[in-house]
Amino acid sequence: MDNNDKYVGQFLDNRYEIIEKIGSGGMAVVYKARCHRLNRLVAIKILKDELSGDADFRRRFRSESQAVAMLSHPNIVAVYDVSRSGNIEYIVMELIEGITLKQYINRKGLLNWKEALHFATQVAKALSHAHSRGIIHRDIKPHNIMILKDGSVKVADFGIARLQSMQNTLTQEALGSVHYISPEQAKGGHVDTRSDIYSMGVVLYEMLTSHLPFEGDSAVSVAIQHISAIPLMPRDINPDIPIGLEAITMHAMEPDLNLRYASADDMLVDLEEFRKNPAINFTYYVNDTSGRYGTDQATRQVPSGAIAKVENTLPKPVRTPVRKAEMTKEEYRRSSKRASKTSTLIAVFLIIAFLAGAVIFITNVLKPFIVPTEGETITVPKFIGRKYSDILENEEWINTYNFTPEEDYSDDAAAGIVIDQSKPQNRQIEKTEKLIEITLTVSKGPKPAYTMPDFINEDYRNAEIELKQMPIKLEIIKEDVFNDRVTADCIIETRPPAGDELVEDQPVYLIYSKGPENRDNPVPSVLGLSLESAKRKLEDMKFVAIIERSDNDPIVPEGYIISQNPPANEMAPYKSAVYLVVSAGPLIESPSPSPSESPSPSTTDPEFPGVSESPPVTDTIVPPAP
Repeated sequence: MDNNDKYVGQFLDNRYEIIEKIGSGGMAVVYKARCHRLNRLVAIKILKDELSGDADFRRRFRSESQAVAMLSHPNIVAVYDVSRSGNIEYIVMELIEGITLKQYINRKGLLNWKEALHFATQVAKALSHAHSRGIIHRDIKPHNIMILKDGSVKVADFGIARLQSMQNTLTQEALGSVHYISPEQAKGGHVDTRSDIYSMGVVLYEMLTSHLPFEGDSAVSVAIQHISAIPLMPRDINPDIPIGLEAITMHAMEPDLNLRYASADDMLVDLEEFRKNPAINFTYYVNDTSGRYGTDQATRQVPSGAIAKVENTLPKPVRTPVRKAEMTKEEYRRSSKRASKTSTLIAVFLIIAFLAGAVIFITNVLKPFIVPTEGETITVPKFIGRKYSDILENEEWINTYNFTPEEDYSDDAAAGIVIDQSKPQNRQIEKTEKLIEITLTVSKGPKPAYTMPDFINEDYRNAEIELKQMPIKLEIIKEDVFNDRVTADCIIETRPPAGDELVEDQPVYLIYSKGPENRDNPVPSVLGLSLESAKRKLEDMKFVAIIERSDNDPIVPEGYIISQNPPANEMAPYKSAVYLVVSAGPLIESPSPSPSESPSPSTTDPEFPGVSESPPVTDTIVPPAP
């Protein structure tokens, strides 16, 4: 973290104090900050200085602001504020405490299919919400999916998201990681919500197999494979994957837009069906009269959700999908092969057309992958075997590399010793102005004899069985709590956490979800509180504060609560609305007209003996009694 950054310590709009830099993307830098008005930590994304003078980049940054500000969903990083302070355009967002799905995959390798299903379902819900508001993410990848400590997922970084009404082609806009882009993105064609579904399919593929479907020496070669190649079936890599989940994955990754899931909601339906019945098999066949897969292949295996979409594209005589006997994997692979001469020629033509119109894109983004750059190179040293603390004290290395530590057990290395490095020693790397990213795996010492398994998002009953089968005796304590995000009966937290050593007779706590709290709760009293305090109190008690109106009040100061409905202590449904009337302060009245100048009777006037003098008239207005 570079705390010498010029923004660190600054205040934006006299409200947001920037604490430290926590990340950087293609267009913006992200900072950790404190909102002094609401006393909470937030993340602030600021457009990079080198791009702030570019009108096109400012337009894109404002587009992002417009897109993400429209979204409000528990599986999407929340946006609190969009503003501008002087020449600084920035977005205030929810500060996420967690790791990316990519980091999680790198740590665990192969994910349990139940865990992959849990994550995929939440991402699909986020996409469903965004798509319903006309927003395409366009950069769905594990790097942009955050995993919180409770196992919930939030989709982040709409850095290249677009409103559907602002559609652009590949030649005009830089896209996300080429390993996850859809075929239509690779060709620079029209992109819609189904492009996000394809990328979601690639993410699910990677979670289930710990492999990417396509690899290559350059971004161009990977993009070509998305257009014209067929990946290995997930079950060929990991036979433990249920056939139904494999079908969902390949259906989402279908290169033909008309055979892919038509919407995130359709994918969610199949994910939910599979969750209820993991033995289900989504196997259907649809007539193919286009000859795309060869004249000897009349049918193509696709999951069920594609039928309705394909039915509308078939010629009139063969509109009805025909289900046939199941093909073997080898028959499916042969029937789906795109290596026919016609398909190859079409693919080559599209690639040439794309490359001809993508000079700017290739020059600015892909040049490091396809054009060797003459310049100074450095040799990656051997970090393995060194103390991580010593590496951080080496000034030359710190000025050259950006180290990311990861921990793992090792029987051969003491704690604190580097046991692996992401870039091998002696590799030649071009030296640039930017720091070279490198991940170092640091030893935690020998693995304890018995460690706490990772049960997060697992059924607590299965966890209890597994713990009872361990060779040591443990005291298992189960606790259930309400939770809006984690499925009922799934574990939210374990104490001790996963990876900690277990000893004989140790108490082990399994805290699991009993689903959302849908019962009635007593409404708290917020009378006399400020509006912000009232909102926080109601939110803490799971109610929604709604300002009904503002009224004048001679006693209650401006901005404080006069009345509420329902009243305090009345039972109301979970997450129901509480309507508030806010004081506008006392009513300011105009002064009364001046009294008559006519003389008053006086005790000193001989014509009015015994009459007391009238009190002087003032212009002070006395407010009415409450």
